[in-house]
Amino acid sequence: MSHNSFGHLFRITTFGESHGAALGCVVDGCPPRIEIEASEIQAELDRRKPGQSRFTTQRREADEVKILSGVFTDESTGKQVTTGTPIALMIENTDQRSKDYGDIKDKYRPGHADLTYDAKYGIRDYRGGGRSSARETAARVAAGAIARKIIPNVIIRAALVQMGPHKIDRTRWDWNEVNNNPFFCPDATQAKFYETYLDEIRKNGSSVGAVIEVVAENVPAGWGAPLYGKLDGDIASAFMGINAVKGVEIGAGFASITQRGSEHGDELTPEGFVGNNAGGVLGGISTGQDVVVSIALKPT
Repeated sequence: MSHNSFGHLFRITTFGESHGAALGCVVDGCPPRIEIEASEIQAELDRRKPGQSRFTTQRREADEVKILSGVFTDESTGKQVTTGTPIALMIENTDQRSKDYGDIKDKYRPGHADLTYDAKYGIRDYRGGGRSSARETAARVAAGAIARKIIPNVIIRAALVQMGPHKIDRTRWDWNEVNNNPFFCPDATQAKFYETYLDEIRKNGSSVGAVIEVVAENVPAGWGAPLYGKLDGDIASAFMGINAVKGVEIGAGFASITQRGSEHGDELTPEGFVGNNAGGVLGGISTGQDVVVSIALKPT
């Protein structure tokens, strides 16, 4: 299986399966002398790890990260810093229950990659889906924690803005509320509704999709390159690599088809842009505005 790497100057390669001994990643291209501790990576993994609410998978994983290479303790400061060499990160699997999947060993699950993996490779890991499992995203989170250290002035945040047909009320958007509910929702009132709504769906033995909005602030103008190195193209590729994602929008996205050109174009004034329908990217290059991306996740 190829195509397990992403990025150019900063490149990550992830490895491991849902029910293997471990998963992780190798980060190549990280500048030297960046202070980094395992605890900083762990803090991000703790936000992601499963089994923290009844609304997610009940698999219990500590997701404890180990830094295997690419760091050194600076004797003058006593702090651990990157050396500029590849950084290997490993996260052991401790709660994989492969026997739970025994009855689907010879069956293809609807909405999963069982058939396509079998068709391409002639073999598939039926124990949780192998590389097609969302478990792989733990390695991305670990790599992202390092990326944050390289661009500390860029603030990247995300929030759930829609579940099924139910959207949040944007007048009640509160970033501080995101960490106060199991859905990472910025609307406290809607988060309460989502609890009841999802409980009912779960009781009926089904599931529902959602929309996540990601906002990057303090992005400088000039990131990205035409034509095949577009910032929004790379962003879309990264998000589409997440197994449940079926759609990516930059800025106004599909809503832009209902706008007139006079409305959609973000007018420039001496004070800056009037709007941000472009989502902070024009011609594949960042404008200096917030980069705004929405992703659609299918029902599990």
